[in-house]
Amino acid sequence: MDSFPFYTMDDFEFSGKRVYLRVDINSPINPITGEIVDDTRFKHYLDTINELKNAMVVIVAHQGRPGDSDFVSLKQHARHMGRLLGREVKFVDALIGTGAEKAIKEMKNGDIIMLENSRFYSEEVVVKDDIVSQENTHIVRNLSQFFDYYVIDAFPAIHRGQTTLTGFRNVAPNIAGRLMESEIKNINRFMNSKIHPKLAIMGGAKVGDAIKVSKPFLEKGIVDDIIFGGVAGNIFLWASGVDIGKRNKEFIAKQDKNYKYLLEECRALLDKFKEHIYLPEDFILNPSQTEIKLGETVPDNELLADIGLNSVKRFSEVIEKARSIFLNGPMGMYEVNEYSLGTREIFNAISQSNASKVVGGGHTINAINEFGLSTSMGYISTGGGALINYLSGEPIPVIESLVKNKEKFGGN
Repeated sequence: MDSFPFYTMDDFEFSGKRVYLRVDINSPINPITGEIVDDTRFKHYLDTINELKNAMVVIVAHQGRPGDSDFVSLKQHARHMGRLLGREVKFVDALIGTGAEKAIKEMKNGDIIMLENSRFYSEEVVVKDDIVSQENTHIVRNLSQFFDYYVIDAFPAIHRGQTTLTGFRNVAPNIAGRLMESEIKNINRFMNSKIHPKLAIMGGAKVGDAIKVSKPFLEKGIVDDIIFGGVAGNIFLWASGVDIGKRNKEFIAKQDKNYKYLLEECRALLDKFKEHIYLPEDFILNPSQTEIKLGETVPDNELLADIGLNSVKRFSEVIEKARSIFLNGPMGMYEVNEYSLGTREIFNAISQSNASKVVGGGHTINAINEFGLSTSMGYISTGGGALINYLSGEPIPVIESLVKNKEKFGGN
């Protein structure tokens, strides 16, 4: 049985209690119709909510960021959650104030309310990540009078110490929900597993994230080998002395202004772990759709848009030997059919592997769903930045808050 340094839902009886439930159902929104495009995150919370069926549940969540097109009300989120649960989820168009207070006070056992987008309130995004500042907010002062328990289940947001996530830790027990528990259990299981060979496959365009995770993975011996594809593979090739072409260098520099520092980090990892790092050796170019091998000149107007067949074969051989696999990121521009073969073949190889698997990242999950592989990819994490920060060993405000809360309330 897994033991955690914070409370889980096994530690409490919720029947007849008023429960604050912080989730992360931040979802893609169609900019024209305003409709929810993907409800994957909603489905991850059904277990937690159903377990609280005899309680009075008040759901708190956010959507988008101020100024973005997906910064919208949670009215349709409440309606959609109700459809998935087969129960009414009443929407309240405020987070705090008389309307919210009245709705919460009038709740009966089994009722579910969803409050308005927490990021509509500046206290959520502006207030410093410290308990004194957060406890002085209207959000905490108003809401802290109502709840017996605070279930914090927003794993994709654990790296953000925002008021609705960490502001209630001195008020009453803060409890990790079922999604939080499942995420941490499965990620820890991969990181602590003694089953080797352990392989990480890092792709996508977020080169900073790929390097941030790869460094502790290799230095701490968490994995034996790492395959790099996509833009992450390109920056390692550039660091190794390969001329990846003008457009590819410009793309990396535009993606991350710290690219010179990242190149140094790549060089250091290559110097120390060259035998354990696998890089592409051929590519499909965009826009010409021609194949090019490592060492051949990349035309200035071309992007390295996908890995080639030699790379697919070599990477697949490494995947076949692995007994534990972590995947984050595609091998190229998989959204365009002409440049999807590398990602499709590598993801197919992973799906056919008998290794234990953990996968994460928005584009990774999107590609998995697109290729119809979701049932054969092991544990699929909801976290993007949260997962990266957790794996890289950075301090995680929400987990630290949960731990401190248990220390404060002890066995009470």
